[in-house]
Amino acid sequence: VQLVESGGGLVQAGGSLVLSCAASGGAFRFDDMGWFRQAAGKEREFVAGVRWTGGSTYYADSVKGRFTISRDNAKKTVNLQMNNLKPDDTAVYYCNRVIQSSPIGPWGQGTQVTVSS
Repeated sequence: VQLVESGGGLVQAGGSLVLSCAASGGAFRFDDMGWFRQAAGKEREFVAGVRWTGGSTYYADSVKGRFTISRDNAKKTVNLQMNNLKPDDTAVYYCNRVIQSSPIGPWGQGTQVTVSS
């Protein structure tokens, strides 16, 4: 599966963004999918995941209640709705196939999210 992330940008604290991940190739509909982020000078971390069976979701504590992950198997996309953004959310965001919160595929180019205070 090849993944292309989009939707990043510059937003003020308290604002919202929607990130999108488009997949090509592979089964996708049978893959659990997740979003990750990597801030400058820090390790990449898990943000949110959505299972292929039933579409149940799970989140890192730092984004719970503010971010919502969703998927559209027909369009082969995974979205991340981000509300009430904080400066600490500033990072490059990536999507990937996952097992629980661990990535299992190659990384795309990511999309930059910058939240100003």
